[in-house]
Amino acid sequence: MSQKFIMNRFNQEKRRQLYDSQEINKAIVKIAGYINHDYKELNPLLIGVLKGGFVFLADLVRLLDMPLEIDFIQVSSYGRNRESSGRAELILEPQIPVSGRHVLLIEDIVDTGLTTGFAMDYIGKLKPSSAKLCTLIDKPSRRKVEVEIHYCGLEAPDGFLVGYGLDCDEKYRNLPGIYILGG
Repeated sequence: MSQKFIMNRFNQEKRRQLYDSQEINKAIVKIAGYINHDYKELNPLLIGVLKGGFVFLADLVRLLDMPLEIDFIQVSSYGRNRESSGRAELILEPQIPVSGRHVLLIEDIVDTGLTTGFAMDYIGKLKPSSAKLCTLIDKPSRRKVEVEIHYCGLEAPDGFLVGYGLDCDEKYRNLPGIYILGG
């Protein structure tokens, strides 16, 4: 299916492309290189943050050359809105034991920091050997809670982003690029 066909299916809202699939791939290759170097003998546990992080996680793990395990966590502060509720909530916890593991939390985007900060605090309480944060997109202009990002692919300006796993009311996750809605 062509990208043009996919884009024509979603003409309800105006959007401007911020990153195309080649730019996204280049950023993921860069991140994977750092992780391959830093975790080469650690058998890390990668915990993907659902739902948005699943596309990034899938592309990232195919570039990692080490034994690893994958699990998921789901945290929400948005619900079905475009603005954070200001309160994070754990919806799904990891099923693989975290204690004593080298954990890499995989996020699609760090925006206000509320959800990511909550997730990192939660992982920390499970007593991993180490816990680091990897995100495809950092949006520092919206930060309300400071979080340390160890691996980051792209920086984005303020604006509501969709595509490549990012959604608006569960729509647009399947777009191959990253777009700003209303732009």
